[in-house]
Amino acid sequence: MSARRERAIRTGHASADRLMDGGHPGHTPVPLPEGVAETWIAFDQAVRDIHRFRYGTAYNGADVVALCHPDGYVREGALRGPDPVLELVAIRCTDWVPAVREQARRVLRAVLDADPAGTVRRLTPLLLRLGRREHGAWALELLPAALRGERLRAELRGSPDLPTRRFAARLSLESGEFGGRELARLAAAELDPQTSQLWADAALAAMAADGPDDEAFDSLVGAHLPMVRATGVTALRGAGRAAEAGKHLTDRSGLVRACARWVVRQDGGDPYAHYRELVEDPGSITPYAVTGFAECARRGDAPLLRALLAHPGNAVRAAAVGGLRLLDVTDHELLRPLLDDPSAAVAREASLSLRATAGRLPTDWLLARIAPDRPAHTRRAAYRLLHAQGGVAGLRASVELLTDGDPVLRRIAAQHIQSIWSPYRPLALPARDPEVGALLDCCAGLFSDWVLRQMRSRLGLPPGKSTTDGY
Repeated sequence: MSARRERAIRTGHASADRLMDGGHPGHTPVPLPEGVAETWIAFDQAVRDIHRFRYGTAYNGADVVALCHPDGYVREGALRGPDPVLELVAIRCTDWVPAVREQARRVLRAVLDADPAGTVRRLTPLLLRLGRREHGAWALELLPAALRGERLRAELRGSPDLPTRRFAARLSLESGEFGGRELARLAAAELDPQTSQLWADAALAAMAADGPDDEAFDSLVGAHLPMVRATGVTALRGAGRAAEAGKHLTDRSGLVRACARWVVRQDGGDPYAHYRELVEDPGSITPYAVTGFAECARRGDAPLLRALLAHPGNAVRAAAVGGLRLLDVTDHELLRPLLDDPSAAVAREASLSLRATAGRLPTDWLLARIAPDRPAHTRRAAYRLLHAQGGVAGLRASVELLTDGDPVLRRIAAQHIQSIWSPYRPLALPARDPEVGALLDCCAGLFSDWVLRQMRSRLGLPPGKSTTDGY
């Protein structure tokens, strides 16, 4: 569940609690943000639940509460009252009681006839979610007819609600109102991957029917999202512009680079030779050129990447370390000093490359690099390797960092300590080791008493500190 949806649901529950906890009956407004579909759905359910558990209490906002009442007769009666809350009317259109459902639909149809544009703007996100219910098809059938106007569809295509934006895009495509050039522009400007792919696929289909359009292709290959750029780059071959694919070999997206390499090969070119030329030229080298070179290089090309570890550009050095990892080339003596690199990206890439063989690194050397006087990125990279070593060394380092001044390290250390325990696998710690017992005492607050007893029992250690003692 997304954080946005969780917040909306919590808001709905809290609003129901506030509304029904007393006050001045009948005139307190519903404290809900208009247009948040999940909030209204959660509010409806919460009011009904509160009714069941607090039956007999005098509730505030009786008109609103009645629309969500567990009793179908009460819900139907509330729908016949003056100006019922429109969002709750929409929810009642999918009610499990036929009489409530039909009355709600009559109300909603009348409101829609009186103000189609305003009603659609207000209710579309909610109706799309209600459409998933058993009786929700009726609500969905209302929308296409109400969205005949292009201006209203354009407004909904810019909605912050993703289902609404996708729905409006599909209706626009069905209407056939855009040509290939306009569809490509929409794909390039869209930030939602699913919607942008709809526009991009439609643009290609339009150009397949009407002929290539250079401006449309330029929009696709210059799009914000990698999927759309990849679609445009792949289509360059069919448009007779395969020679341009070489410019996209150094795209920031691996997907686009892969598509560009395919087009270059189909056109008789050699992506490897192109990358090598870029990497060997100090004036044209870029981080993505290095990464692209590594994606199609051989292990014999490792010396060229090793030479780039001394490059003055931080991003180029980081890309070279990552490239060596792609080639499965790990040189401990060469990579170890990079943990002290002034660039956080380089130190991170070095730690990722050394993690698989972290056991070969001197523990004391790593422990010295998590000292408080070291740069934060060096400390985090070194701790990543200490954790990879596991055993007592990893636990010792984690316990030491539980009280560190860096909140990120504190959080990561706590998570790593908690990951030691699993009821389904042996503990990766030596048995009957007094130091392990002392370290577990220091972090007792991270576990329940039961888990601590299980851990100590498995390790052959006597009972120790209670979780209530903290750490």
